[in-house]
Amino acid sequence: MSFSNPDAGGIKSLLQSIHTIAVVGLSPKPSRPSYCVAAALQGFGYRIIPVRPAVDELLGEKAYPDLYTLPELPDLVDVFRASEHVGPIVDACIELGIKAIWLQDGVINEPAAEKAVAAGITVIMDRCIYRDYLQLID
Repeated sequence: MSFSNPDAGGIKSLLQSIHTIAVVGLSPKPSRPSYCVAAALQGFGYRIIPVRPAVDELLGEKAYPDLYTLPELPDLVDVFRASEHVGPIVDACIELGIKAIWLQDGVINEPAAEKAVAAGITVIMDRCIYRDYLQLID
């Protein structure tokens, strides 16, 4: 099996159906892409849930150390972590019943993506959610 992203229509539909996004690896530094993207997503009307150990709050939202400690299930998990860290994130999403995972530009882990898809999770890999929003929604 070879992984492929949903088509543009599928991505647009996902972006229109979600409300809460857990951002794994959200940096507290405003110069980092994860911070800029998460702030933009807030501006688009999404609720951001920061997932970052050792940080209490980011972008006005309480931060959590991992997906297991979230007070609610997000509609989407947006991943800003190195590719080798994706496997455990996918495992957590499967265990928790999270329905969609977005792996940002350069985050590529085909075996983990295939495992998630086999578990019924929608996966977008190696794409920028901000750029896709601008192209497909805005």
